[in-house]
Amino acid sequence: MKNILLVYPEYPDTFWGFKHALKFISKRASLPPLGLLTVAAYLPDDWHVKLIDMNCEKLKDRDIRSSDYVFISAMSVQSESAKEVIKRCNELDIPVVAGGPLFTMVPDHFPNANHIVIGEAEEIMPELINDLKRNELKRYYAAKRFPDIEKTPVPRWDLLNFKWYHSMCIQYSRGCPYDCEFCEIAALNGRIPRSKTANQIMKELQSLYDFGWKGAVFFVDDNFIGKRAELKKAVLPAIIQWQEEHGYPFSLYTEVSIDLSDDDELIALMVKAGFNKVFIGLETPDIESLKEANKRQNITHDLEKSIKKLHSSGLEIQGGFIVGFDNDTPSIFKRQFSFIQKNGIVTAMVGILNAPRGSKLYERMRSEGRLIGESMGNNVDVSINFIPKMDLKVLISGYKNLVNWLYSPRNYYKRLKKFLSTYKLPDVSIPKRITITEIKAFLRSIFVIGLFSKERFEYWKLLVWSFFKKRKYIPLIVSLMISGFHFRKIAEKISKREVLLPNEKSLFSEKFGTKSG
Repeated sequence: MKNILLVYPEYPDTFWGFKHALKFISKRASLPPLGLLTVAAYLPDDWHVKLIDMNCEKLKDRDIRSSDYVFISAMSVQSESAKEVIKRCNELDIPVVAGGPLFTMVPDHFPNANHIVIGEAEEIMPELINDLKRNELKRYYAAKRFPDIEKTPVPRWDLLNFKWYHSMCIQYSRGCPYDCEFCEIAALNGRIPRSKTANQIMKELQSLYDFGWKGAVFFVDDNFIGKRAELKKAVLPAIIQWQEEHGYPFSLYTEVSIDLSDDDELIALMVKAGFNKVFIGLETPDIESLKEANKRQNITHDLEKSIKKLHSSGLEIQGGFIVGFDNDTPSIFKRQFSFIQKNGIVTAMVGILNAPRGSKLYERMRSEGRLIGESMGNNVDVSINFIPKMDLKVLISGYKNLVNWLYSPRNYYKRLKKFLSTYKLPDVSIPKRITITEIKAFLRSIFVIGLFSKERFEYWKLLVWSFFKKRKYIPLIVSLMISGFHFRKIAEKISKREVLLPNEKSLFSEKFGTKSG
């Protein structure tokens, strides 16, 4: 028997961490560590397995000491916390097995990790478990191909404290058919989407339900609609039937490309299945920058028309936006702001362009002699890892101004009201009853936002308007007002941050005296 400790490193305070919003609903983290829970499902039943999610609880030395091995999985944004965990394990002489996107893409950054898994774990786990039993682990385990995920087991939900999380997550597919220059997904998961069967998805949803979960479930796919035929023929009809039979216990959300707007049948099925939010990489309204990024799915669409269609169909768009493309000029900041406001993208996550390892942008920057370090993985930390064509001071000040414009109370609430003018709340999203959690969140919002925050006037004005004009929408509106409070806190931090330059500050300062390129 082995004692295995699974450790999920801490996230920094970011837009998507929702740290300041989670306090309103007494939750500690947005999502659980799906990768570690899936890896745990491969381990022998007689092994003792414990999970420490550092976003929810502290990692104690006694937990490390009582383990034979510490398994750690992380994304690039968790790099600093991951290094600290590895250091602690080294000091306590407990071997570390490290895997996940961070270690797959930059294994050379972690010389102190005893054993590193590169790639997806499905076909590696049998060999790794055999070596664990014999205490003869190799330094590296590398996936030879992108594995078939039709045999991936149901995650070990029993390791979780469900009360700590706002949402659960499952995965239908991996990979994305598109090849955006700044994205590393093609290198990480491939361009040919691989998916689970409808039966697998139903087992995972049923298992969550059996553990007592009711609420949000995030499909963490790179692009949920990468395999449309299977979705429409089998997966979504199965989810619809299950949701109807169980009284719609789950609200669903995921990540898609803008070409979802072309497919009326797929939109209708997703909405009927319980999807009410989609994250879309809208990136920029500038066509030349979209061409530069090879974002062809955006170039071929009227973005404003597509956004309006998805909103009016019942899918709230959470948008990703980028500034700092080679084709960007100083006018981009006001153009981005106007586009986001005009189209009612309430949740607009804007970052400075970075070149992650594994992306074509990384290779281009290296070939052009403009790469100066590694991406830090947090696109709101005011960092950049290559020499941009726009003057650095202009880029940084423009970015900070854009974020502050977007999340000033007046602009945020104006954008929220614009969204409500086009968004149609789906019948399956109308709450049959208000939950205790929602009541507590509303009462806390009155106290925190309505009485003491900078946006209190806008809060009450919109709440009163909603009572008369959009009464059925009030739970959604309160949720978005709480999210806005969080976003403003992040925006305030961004405005105070100095630019973070990875690895080679001296080189950066030398080259940024004037415009480059």
